[in-house]
Amino acid sequence: MNQYEGKLKDPLNDRLFEAVLTLETIDDCYRFFEDICTVAELRALAQRLEVAKMLQANRTYSEIAEKTGASTATISRVKRCLNYGADGYKTVLERLAKKEKGLEKPLDEQGRD
Repeated sequence: MNQYEGKLKDPLNDRLFEAVLTLETIDDCYRFFEDICTVAELRALAQRLEVAKMLQANRTYSEIAEKTGASTATISRVKRCLNYGADGYKTVLERLAKKEKGLEKPLDEQGRD
């Protein structure tokens, strides 16, 4: 994959993402994100990821809204990112699918470089 050169690229975001990459367990993630995000912010991020997964599975807006509680505006925004974005959702969803199929080690068992 090519190096990211999009509109978010800056040293503060680089530092944040470097910090996220140091997290080794789900518990580490809970602790870090509880400190850095509000509950509402974290729930919104989790909701968007679930919306993306459901859109990739060709679920309808009404099914997605019912299951996730997301507004049609949020669903549309996520769909736009899936179709025209930086492929971040696609990358993560592909990796999660591999993990769910047992093709990738769980986070707690992965070696870090």
